[in-house]
Amino acid sequence: MKFSTTTSAAARARAGVALVPVLGGRLCGSAAQAIDEANGGRLSRLLASGDLGKKAAATLSTHLDGSIARVVLASFGKDKEANEKSYIDTVRAAYKAAGSFSADDALSLLHDVPVAGRDLAWKVRVQALAGRDIAYRFEQMKSEPDPKPPRPKRVALALERADAAAAGREIDRASAIANGMDLAKDLGNLPANVCTPTYLADTARKLAREFGLKCEVLDEKQMQALKMGALLAVARGSAQPPKLIVLRYQGAGAKQAPIVLVGKGITFDTGGISLKPAPEMDEMKFDMCGAASVLGTMRAVAEAKAKVNLVVVVPTTENMPGGRATRPGDIVTTMSGKTVEILNTDAEGRLILCDALEYAKRFSPAAVVDVANLTGACVIALGHHHSGLFSPNDELAGELQAAGREVADTCWRMPLDDAYQEQLKSPFADVANIGGRPAGSVTAACFLSRFTKDYTWAHLDIAGTAWRSGTNKGASGRPVPLLTRFVLARSGAA
Repeated sequence: MKFSTTTSAAARARAGVALVPVLGGRLCGSAAQAIDEANGGRLSRLLASGDLGKKAAATLSTHLDGSIARVVLASFGKDKEANEKSYIDTVRAAYKAAGSFSADDALSLLHDVPVAGRDLAWKVRVQALAGRDIAYRFEQMKSEPDPKPPRPKRVALALERADAAAAGREIDRASAIANGMDLAKDLGNLPANVCTPTYLADTARKLAREFGLKCEVLDEKQMQALKMGALLAVARGSAQPPKLIVLRYQGAGAKQAPIVLVGKGITFDTGGISLKPAPEMDEMKFDMCGAASVLGTMRAVAEAKAKVNLVVVVPTTENMPGGRATRPGDIVTTMSGKTVEILNTDAEGRLILCDALEYAKRFSPAAVVDVANLTGACVIALGHHHSGLFSPNDELAGELQAAGREVADTCWRMPLDDAYQEQLKSPFADVANIGGRPAGSVTAACFLSRFTKDYTWAHLDIAGTAWRSGTNKGASGRPVPLLTRFVLARSGAA
């Protein structure tokens, strides 16, 4: 789905379908009124019939006889303005309704609805991201593609001439984010027998060639030389060789300290010797969505040509049982020199991340954000709406929260008090890799915090947001929008 702007009169536009906003039971905006008048008041009469519900996200479709062949009427609710949730929900409902037609071209007026506390740029951004998300299909592994391709293929936003240029720039940024999300979704949705650590490394090399990035992939021997004992301990049970992927984008001067994003890349997580239960274990292919999201963010930032320096670090391996696998009770030495008693081999993400976070020090970063499907406890705490945010730094936490709100990819700040560190005490090593059931997501973040004392750091736990289960199972592409918006804001481009 390709988005653009048009300043032509909406009533004279040619489109297979027009998306027309309704607020409080009435057509919203002069462009919607003009289309109605050009069609003899047909839309007003349809609304008067009461067939369109007044609740947000209700839609009603009809055919017209003029240059616009069909119309989707979309209700944004009963109030004088929409709120963020009702706007997002209704935009998604309208684009889904438009997809039921065979129309290739759509005209959207949905941004004419006033949204409390939000400007035109936000409404344009939401439309572009929502439309692309709805249009996404994963068909790479099917012998025959879906006979009904996603539609519409092209969407023009009808705007005043004074707003068109700024909206066009917002569309370009949103398109870059959507392309990054598509990459993250593709990687997440691929099965683990395809998307191995080597596949992730090859994907990084492909990105480097496409966007002129620097790419380095460290193998097992190099990790041994760096004494990455925690990462290698997780990899011991797998036949797949582990990798440490480093991608570098330099959009600013060499003296500018980079932002470093670290993504957990467990391409399949059985739990290791602490084996997971069988039901829904297939979803553990999504355990590399942290890696997928930082690679997707790199793609988006590079496409946007942001004036910022960005480094992406991806520790990647499988977590498998086997004769060589790490056992509960084993003690390993991390790259930092700290020793860890592994009480549960299913708490492996923090083990590969702690070595990667230590490695990140060499870049003298301005900030480090790690991203991981880390704990089921975070899903219990926050459900599937917010990613969990942990940081000792108020300024960085505020930046990430603000970035998430701008792109409807929200996070919620969780505690990181020193009192929780007590749960990680070990009688045999410097630290245990789990702290028991209470506050499981907090103690996981506390574990990581021990390896981040030398720079400004935040942790995003995306266990509840990185993928969807059920009939619509699949990777969500989150938090690519949040991370990209954060990086672009640091560059001054957002």
